[in-house]
Amino acid sequence: MWFSLARKPAHLQPLLPYRIDSKDEQAAQLCTERLKKSFTHMCVKNSSLVLLCIGTDRSTGDSLGPLVGTKVKDHLPPQVKVYGTLDRPVHAVNLEATIKEIEENFENPFVIAVDACLGRTESIGYINIKPGPLRPGTGVNKHLPAVGQMHIVGVVNVGGFMEYLVLQNTRLSLVMRMAEVISAGLINSCRGFFPQQRMNQRETTLLTTRTK
Repeated sequence: MWFSLARKPAHLQPLLPYRIDSKDEQAAQLCTERLKKSFTHMCVKNSSLVLLCIGTDRSTGDSLGPLVGTKVKDHLPPQVKVYGTLDRPVHAVNLEATIKEIEENFENPFVIAVDACLGRTESIGYINIKPGPLRPGTGVNKHLPAVGQMHIVGVVNVGGFMEYLVLQNTRLSLVMRMAEVISAGLINSCRGFFPQQRMNQRETTLLTTRTK
């Protein structure tokens, strides 16, 4: 279900879920292209866009969201607001308060939630871009409010048993690789959608280097 404001006409069908292998050499480009398509179908250029990056730096597997937030926060157009970084994470304890803050500060924003998740063994390392709200905490049996008009989740490890221990023992290299792909996709797509914010040559070189 979509917000009525900052959206294209209601007759457009929601985008289908999209999956990217973070090991693919074209992963960052695929992520960028999919996000651009999502913005084109669901946003208008004068809308406020909010990235809500959920997770904690106290757990390797659950640090995907804060890593993404930290990587993108200084490289986005002014129309994009970021919640959730390594310094100021958004997690189970403060998620509801953060959602309330967003609702108070923005009039019908377009919210993209970013989070880690657990899944099947063959899905580890894949990034999923999906329409509709994220339901955080379901993988660890927590009941938290759904949030977002679309969401990006990275499968960081296998689910189904001892979830907290599994998250604690997730490889940092995997989480970092996924964070690089997602952050590059968000930076490039947001700058393409809000073109008044331009990258200087140094930022372009750094972003290109990170995504190779």
